[in-house]
Amino acid sequence: MTTASALIAEAVHALAGLPKEGLGEERESRWRGHRIVKVGEAWHLGVLLLTETHTLATAEVLRAADPGRRGYTAESARERAARRALALRGGFDEGDVVHIGWSEIDLAAVDAGGASGPLAMIETVPSVRWSTAGGWMPLEAYLRERVELSRG
Repeated sequence: MTTASALIAEAVHALAGLPKEGLGEERESRWRGHRIVKVGEAWHLGVLLLTETHTLATAEVLRAADPGRRGYTAESARERAARRALALRGGFDEGDVVHIGWSEIDLAAVDAGGASGPLAMIETVPSVRWSTAGGWMPLEAYLRERVELSRG
């Protein structure tokens, strides 16, 4: 039986040398204020973020940017611009992709027949739910497709 851990390890090996995107966390301090700081890097494969040692579920993705002086028709656009500025203030370069709010996936739980984040063992097949509305698909096919897309 193929395990989720083995499939993820193969994907990490296949991604070696390809560019990664930043992992950020929100921080607050009296001297530096509210900001999003870099805590690592990962390869972004759809609903998954892979590092050499961890598998994470994606959450919010943004691009670090100066909000400038713009008029916004929606409050949500203003809030998103403010979040992009927090990443810039935290040390990301202008234009860097930043992942925040991610969560760690327990591959051992999936390998044991359970579920964690968007991964689950479905009838002995490691599977991924690639969208909140979507169904399950085999993790092996999902990773193969996403790695090929990453390779360009």
